[in-house]
Amino acid sequence: MARRAAAETKKSERTRERILDAAALMFRRKGYAATTLNEIARLADLRAASIYYHFGSKDDIFLQVLDIGIDRIYDEVREAVAAAPDGADYRRKVHIAVEAHLATLLKHSDYTAANIINYGLAPEPIRRRHHDRREAYGDFWRRLLRDARRNGAIARNTDVSLLRLFLIGALNWSQEWYDPDGKSIKRLAKEICAFVFDGVEAE
Repeated sequence: MARRAAAETKKSERTRERILDAAALMFRRKGYAATTLNEIARLADLRAASIYYHFGSKDDIFLQVLDIGIDRIYDEVREAVAAAPDGADYRRKVHIAVEAHLATLLKHSDYTAANIINYGLAPEPIRRRHHDRREAYGDFWRRLLRDARRNGAIARNTDVSLLRLFLIGALNWSQEWYDPDGKSIKRLAKEICAFVFDGVEAE
């Protein structure tokens, strides 16, 4: 009996994941407003009515996609920076964070892309419920850049809040123009960090 219950639970979890995966892809492609539950169900190979066994509404699915999207990129970036080699300076740590953000967004996550594309257009109640998670990731970058400034990797007169907005905005926008047949993510991260740290002024 217990084995059967465990199997049913596992099956339900897999179905829930299929729904979320399909929703993340649809929200990324079409946006929150234009995506219907029928489209999500069709992509997940389910009947639309069966979605309600797992989620109360499209808004519930959307909030889950937003949360997974920001959690995934936050976890990847935080773990990458924590694994920096002993003695790595803050220029190197920022570079590691930039590369991890790009790799998660561009290679692995419809969820993160769906978050970036749709958050600003989400209904206010959903934005409020998601806000703390998004703010936690922003705080991570604030601390990283502030520490980089304190340790001399960034000029003392740099407005760290403005730098964070500029940098994260540029990284997030890459999902609109990045060509995987062009520069590698590693090369792109290196060049972005060169802009940040060295500027573009001619010598």
